[in-house]
Amino acid sequence: SFEGRVEVYHDGKWGTICDDQWDDRDAEVVCRQLGLSGNPKALSWAHYGQGSGPILLDEVECSGNELSLDQCKKSDWGQQNCDHIEDAGVSCDPFTGTDLQLYAEGTVRLAGGRSPREGRVEVYYNGDWGTVCDDGWTDLGAQVVCRQLGFR
Repeated sequence: SFEGRVEVYHDGKWGTICDDQWDDRDAEVVCRQLGLSGNPKALSWAHYGQGSGPILLDEVECSGNELSLDQCKKSDWGQQNCDHIEDAGVSCDPFTGTDLQLYAEGTVRLAGGRSPREGRVEVYYNGDWGTVCDDGWTDLGAQVVCRQLGFR
């Protein structure tokens, strides 16, 4: 509910934002526009999965003080040179702060699933969330993750 691929609605359709120039100042504006507080973090390279449909914005460059993305410097609507592998994402994680770490190293979570019991495995390390490579991934690894999450 506080992170994901950023999509915008323009001219009757939803579309994604290309990650060219995408940074934490842009994330700060997205979080503010959504009414979320926390530690804004920009994510690139379709971190939360590739979207479909049009890519509506590119070259977004916010100062971080704007109230909405529409006030930021950006390309014209629909003018872009990207593929969906470059879809921009944002985390407005209320549980991380610059001076308070609430997650222990190695904490796991599931992201992007259709329910809380499925999704991409992510691990907290060195102040950030990252994915787990599937090289050598087996049912045993999945069982360990499920057990860590409290699922039996």
